[in-house]
Amino acid sequence: MLELDCVNKYFEKNHIVKNASIKVSEGEFISLLGPSGCGKTTTLRMIAGFEEVTDGKIILNNQEITNLPPFERDTGMVFQNYALFPHMTVNQNISFGLRMRNKGREEILIRTRNVLKLIRLEKYGDRMPHQLSGGQQQRVALARALAIEPSILLLDEPLSNLDAILREEMQIEIKQIQKHLGITSIFVTHDQIEALALSDRIFLMDDGKIVESGTPKDVYYNPGSKFAANFIGKSNLIKGNVIDIIDKSLLIKSSDDITFKCSNKNDFKINDYVSVFVRLENIKFSIDTENYISNVNRLSVKVKMVSFLGPTIEYICSIGSREIKISRPNEGILSTIEVNQVVDIEWQITDCIVIKN
Repeated sequence: MLELDCVNKYFEKNHIVKNASIKVSEGEFISLLGPSGCGKTTTLRMIAGFEEVTDGKIILNNQEITNLPPFERDTGMVFQNYALFPHMTVNQNISFGLRMRNKGREEILIRTRNVLKLIRLEKYGDRMPHQLSGGQQQRVALARALAIEPSILLLDEPLSNLDAILREEMQIEIKQIQKHLGITSIFVTHDQIEALALSDRIFLMDDGKIVESGTPKDVYYNPGSKFAANFIGKSNLIKGNVIDIIDKSLLIKSSDDITFKCSNKNDFKINDYVSVFVRLENIKFSIDTENYISNVNRLSVKVKMVSFLGPTIEYICSIGSREIKISRPNEGILSTIEVNQVVDIEWQITDCIVIKN
């Protein structure tokens, strides 16, 4: 439905977006994810027509729209700061795009009423934006974009100004509305949790390039680069050399002489220098320290810090000069591990993400 073909953007001599190529299917929800300044918002604004494309093509519904002005593109945009007109009521804000398209009065009334119902603000049509909460303003901005019935919905970090609880509620609401309408959507965010929760596919950007793409599970469990493994999820990073290969498993020795095993998923060889990522939630505390299992790595560590986070508890442990972080579900009174306690930890060799340096 939407295709970006080797799209580039320069601001003077600065190469902001570098050969971005994306294909989006009808009804799909994709996220452009990456750190600040990576080019994701610029990419979205080029799709919307608010930024010119230096070179490359943008095609929507088999029509090239690369050089069309925004009002001639079949897109709806939700801005980070909502961009509601302060002198207009909710109804007037929502109907603005319809009036600019010279729709009939009856059609405007029907569409405005329908999207107000969709966002559950039927009783707020006569209010001014300053009379609404942040979450309500966000709903109105979403409704305004949806009222014109665009082929594609573009969302530029729409939840970044909301508090944590409201942000989670709006994630659910956006996902439900998107699935209910079946509207193709592109969502820009630097928040990995938002991208994982909302997306059918994620396009990870760094320094203007799309460095990885796939389903949330793909990019989380099978990242193809150190940047992806480090950016998505919380991990312990251990660098070392492959010193042996035993039964299709890598034996790795770190720079501080920790030896452990990993699955050899990518045909690594002896002496390869690798980076190993182990997710915090994949490390467990051992109960039976005498029963060693060959596909499990086990180390003895000292607990340095315990952080209570409500549903989870995070631990910082040490082995020699190395720190290892662990995240475990809060089991109430069963969560009895304390600071200065010496414990055994373990993780499956299949939970290692190994990337060649």
